[in-house]
Amino acid sequence: MRSAAVVGTGLIGTSIALALRGRGVATYLIDRDPEAARNAAGLGAGLVAVPPAPADLAILAVPPQHVASALREHQLRDLAHDFTDVASVKVRPQEEAAELGCDLSRYVGGHPMAGRERSGPLAAQSDLFQGKPWVITPGAGARRQAVDRVTELAELCGARPVVMSHAQHDRAVALISHTPHMVASLVAARLLHGDESQLQLAGQGLRDATRIAAGDAELWTDILGSNATAVADVLEEIALDLREVVDALRDLGAGAAAPERQRTSRAHLTTALARGVQGHGRIPVRTPGGMRLSGVAAGK
Repeated sequence: MRSAAVVGTGLIGTSIALALRGRGVATYLIDRDPEAARNAAGLGAGLVAVPPAPADLAILAVPPQHVASALREHQLRDLAHDFTDVASVKVRPQEEAAELGCDLSRYVGGHPMAGRERSGPLAAQSDLFQGKPWVITPGAGARRQAVDRVTELAELCGARPVVMSHAQHDRAVALISHTPHMVASLVAARLLHGDESQLQLAGQGLRDATRIAAGDAELWTDILGSNATAVADVLEEIALDLREVVDALRDLGAGAAAPERQRTSRAHLTTALARGVQGHGRIPVRTPGGMRLSGVAAGK
């Protein structure tokens, strides 16, 4: 890849541009917010300009609800030979792009599985994607050259390309990203009801559990709304688990409850915690040689 146009110079777009510039790719920055583009350029992410000739690849680093309209706009302007996006939802942008009459043969969806709780170009890092999965979701009509260019983009950024269907991707991120963000936000919101003396006792465990809740609320509203059904399915299952835990705790808190009921409730609580340990053990850990399951999941 010799040239790329990055549309949207927030955290992800600027991080991609920095990574590409570090690999010698001529990178052009486009943003409706001139200050954001200038800040990205000031970091060395590229030139604030439209490329003089169509770039090899345009990366649409815009929220999910704007992907299709941005794709149509920049295809009509002949910004690049091929196009990708980095939105964290894939089904809806693909459907909307088809409805708008975009050339889907030159468009391959993408999603780098990396980010930070901070946003904006000044939070960007050239190594943000190093060793991280980068999901690629080619549609049935995507041409081979477009798929190859998006794969090369991921590799130039130091990521590991992973090919999935649009629906597979959206179900996966509902489980491992979108629902955790919503749950972390709900837990963090409870802190609004705590007094200062309580919050002074907060430790690293609470910070770890709520760290991602610091993300941009408007952006996450767009993300969750664009993947609403898949997220709702996971949250509904969590709600059922929570109901069982609440009932068990109520029973344990009622000292007058029958001993047998107390034992049953304690067993429910232990089961919920043990399943959490087992689930946590299934999260892959990063190693110099790639990804592997953690010791718990691997039976160690």
